[in-house]
Amino acid sequence: MPKTVIIDYGSGNLRSAAKAFEHASVEEVLVSNDPAALQDASHIVLPGVGAFADCKAGLEAVPGMIAALEEQVIKQKKPFLGICVGMQLMATRGLEHGETAGFNWIEGEVVEIKPAEATLKIPHMGWNALEFGKGAHPVLQGFEAGVHAYFVHSYHFAAANSANVLASVDYGGKVTAMVGRDNMIGTQFHPEKSQQFGLAFIENFLKWDGK
Repeated sequence: MPKTVIIDYGSGNLRSAAKAFEHASVEEVLVSNDPAALQDASHIVLPGVGAFADCKAGLEAVPGMIAALEEQVIKQKKPFLGICVGMQLMATRGLEHGETAGFNWIEGEVVEIKPAEATLKIPHMGWNALEFGKGAHPVLQGFEAGVHAYFVHSYHFAAANSANVLASVDYGGKVTAMVGRDNMIGTQFHPEKSQQFGLAFIENFLKWDGK
C-alpha cells in the first residue's frame, strides 16, 4: 500500500500537516523520525518551521536522516515535497544569520525578502496570489493563476535557474513561492494551512509519480 512519510526532526508542530495529508489521502500517512521509514515510502514530505540553520541542525541530529533522504529522493527518485524551510533546505545555501549549507538539490540561495515598498512588513505573513511559471507542473494542474495560498516567512529561495521557479508571488517584488526539478518540488507557502486550495494541492502531489 502506498505510504506518505512526513519527516519529524523536531521542527515545529507537525499535527496540522499530518491532518491535512490524512484528509487528502487514501493511503497511509506516517510521521516518523526513523530514516528506515523512507525505504517504504511512496512519497516523502519534509516540513520546516523557523530558521534555516536550526532546521538543518535538527536534521543532522537525526542519525542517518540526510543520507536516507539522498538515497530515496536523489537516487531512488521518489516524489518529494519540501514545505517552507523544508523547501529552502533544497537550496545550495541559506544566508539567514550567517551561511549554512543546504542540500544543493536545486542551485540557489535562500535570501532575505526586501520589498521595494517600505509599507510592506517582514515577515511576509498571510494570503497571497500565486503566479505560475512557464509550463504547468503536474502538481499545479487544475489551478488558475491568482489562487491564494498562505505564507509565513522572512527569507525566500533565489534560484540560480529561473526554470526551477514554478510559482511566485508579488510582495514588493517577485518572491519565490514554489520550486521544482525532476521528482522534487518545494513550496514556500503552507499547503496544510491553505484551505481548499491546499488540500487539492496535496491531493495532486499524492497522485504524482515524480515524472
